[in-house]
Amino acid sequence: MTILVVDDEALLVKGIRFNLKSDGYDVITGSNGQEAVELTKSENPDLVVLDVMMPVMDGLTACSRIREFSDVPIILLTAKVDDMDKLMGFDHGADDYLTKPFNILELKARIRALLRRSGAGEKQETNRLTGGNITLDLDARNAYKGSELVVLTAKEFDVIEFLMRNANRVYSREALLDTIWAYEYRSDIRTVDVHIRRLREKLEENPAEPQHILTKWGVGYYFRK
Repeated sequence: MTILVVDDEALLVKGIRFNLKSDGYDVITGSNGQEAVELTKSENPDLVVLDVMMPVMDGLTACSRIREFSDVPIILLTAKVDDMDKLMGFDHGADDYLTKPFNILELKARIRALLRRSGAGEKQETNRLTGGNITLDLDARNAYKGSELVVLTAKEFDVIEFLMRNANRVYSREALLDTIWAYEYRSDIRTVDVHIRRLREKLEENPAEPQHILTKWGVGYYFRK
């Protein structure tokens, strides 16, 4: 499954690329609208993530040009929040619209939804993650301990989803902040510890001796299936 990411913010592209590759996608990148059109023609990606405000050719124009030869799903990224801007995006052929700053996990959820809708992601994605007796329903964003529904906050769900998708990989507090909170604001590093503690209390059989949401002392946190 190949995703084209086009944005003139190099650090943003790097972060998106890292997170999508962690989920098993092939990722190609560009930095302006003209490259978006050319790469869509030459690489035939399964989905395009496209910034609106870019040099050489803006994202709306690029979206229209792509629609002349392809029905590939397109997600537009923009700093604008006006409803009219969103309508313009849809008029130019976009399938979805995400306003900066955004949470990377929300972007990945939008990508999965569009791939399922287009049929391209049927083999790539499932709508559930399971580890031990912990199950996440990704479509409904529900968490279960065994058969018991557990109420999580939006950020708690984001944290456990990320750790479960990347089971057995250790992430520092800083890395978790950068991945889950960075596109919204830079939070206090203790925020991560608080969310991990709450997740253990809600999802582990014995929070004092967790079996799945674990600490690598001096390094960070990880999920063990």
